[in-house]
Amino acid sequence: MTLFVRSHSRLGRPVTITVGGMSTSAHASAAAIRNESAVTDRLVQANRRYAADFTDPGMDARPVLHVAVVACMDARLDLHAALGLELGDCHTIRNAGGVVTDDVIRSLTISQRALGTRSVMLVHHTGCGLESLTEDFRHELEDEVGQRPAWAVEAFRDVDQDVRQSMQRVRTSPFLLHTEDVRGFVFDVTTGLLREIDPVDAAE
Repeated sequence: MTLFVRSHSRLGRPVTITVGGMSTSAHASAAAIRNESAVTDRLVQANRRYAADFTDPGMDARPVLHVAVVACMDARLDLHAALGLELGDCHTIRNAGGVVTDDVIRSLTISQRALGTRSVMLVHHTGCGLESLTEDFRHELEDEVGQRPAWAVEAFRDVDQDVRQSMQRVRTSPFLLHTEDVRGFVFDVTTGLLREIDPVDAAE
């Protein structure tokens, strides 16, 4: 019999335990898939209820406030509520850590050059999961799947400094038209408040 138990490894891989030569792997996997699909089904049902009362807002694709917000994908960040934003106000670009990667530059470039945004707001937050990772994460993935990811983890230890680095990456990109109004913040997940980060470290 094969049992699946939750792993305590960094990658969260399932651990397979074989007992008595019988395997129930297929049953366990099928049950896991059913549970995961149930979540998606719930979201699809919610969309149907939403669509039943939906009215086309008649908006243009260009953000009303001409701003793009780059933020972490953390589930605790309700950006529209936290920033007082309404539908159509901004472009929202989210990834793990809210760091400025090549793909974020790609999105910002399209946002500015094709859709008229001019300001960039960067939002990191306290207690970010990237603070507990290192680039060893990539090596562990390579050990597991036999191929090292082409992307960097972009882990960090100092959230303020990472915001500064993200601001610098935006301001020095040759692809962006508007780099004058680039501001960075750290959102406190316990108080809901933003704290603005000076782009230049006071020690410098």
